[in-house]
Amino acid sequence: MELRHLRYFAALGERLSFTRAAAQVHVTQPTLSHQIRQLEDELGVRLFDRIGKRVVMTEAGETLLPGIAKALQDIDQAVRLVRGDPEQITGTLRVGAVHSVNLELMPRCAAMFLARHPAVRLVIEDLAAPVIETRVCDGALDVAIAYEPVSGGPIAFEPLYEEELALAVPPSHPLAARKRLRMSELHRLPVILLTRSFATRRMLDGWFEAAGAEPAVVVEMNTIGAMLEMARRSGIAAVVPARAIRGTDLSAVALEGPTPRRIPGLLWVHGRERPAAPRSFAAIVRRAVRDAAAVREGRRRDRTPP
Repeated sequence: MELRHLRYFAALGERLSFTRAAAQVHVTQPTLSHQIRQLEDELGVRLFDRIGKRVVMTEAGETLLPGIAKALQDIDQAVRLVRGDPEQITGTLRVGAVHSVNLELMPRCAAMFLARHPAVRLVIEDLAAPVIETRVCDGALDVAIAYEPVSGGPIAFEPLYEEELALAVPPSHPLAARKRLRMSELHRLPVILLTRSFATRRMLDGWFEAAGAEPAVVVEMNTIGAMLEMARRSGIAAVVPARAIRGTDLSAVALEGPTPRRIPGLLWVHGRERPAAPRSFAAIVRRAVRDAAAVREGRRRDRTPP
């Protein structure tokens, strides 16, 4: 007895018509008849009787059908789960992201993911990059978006896009009216920076040194949201991702000479099996990033004079 025999039997039991059942399972009527006879021979009982032009189930067939239908349903569901078919993904997906990603990209991707997988419970945490790295390693997060890991080790990193850093200042700050600022102009300027445990901070220190600048670091913090709030309340400038300043009452001053940039990306553990939910979420993130890049390119072309 093979799986196809059970499918053919279930189709004929449902349709009670060789013509319609054969069409449902995509075989010819003679093939269907032959397969049903094989099943009957193996079981040693008749499952169907022909009465004139009608097909009726025997008592044995009626006894067998509910169990076969349930078994086929369970098999099909198991196959869909293994393949990761969208409508069958369930459970909880745990996602970690740095603050700037949570402002725009994450809500967009989360909405797309839930529209595609409504049975999944999504848990999103706004975390500092070092915390994300640790929690990805220990399995507390299924997938994450952060900056390139500082420790290497088992974490895989897939770059997504470049992100510029800018100076966030309140409207009353002397530099609030500036559009751009050279890194050298930050020399001795009171600033709020990330702590030195962050790769971004260490890169910033390198950029400052290259520009011959030594800002007066008066506050060090480990989250972007806290840095923005500190800048707003204290009047001290903060170096943060430019996109994190959007939607706040702070002014963004672009930095150049050099322009500090960092690269967010997807994080997961090398060699660890990734279930369907995190794979699907990662695919949605990639698509959202590509779509956003295409929109920016279209706007750039629209602004370019003919």
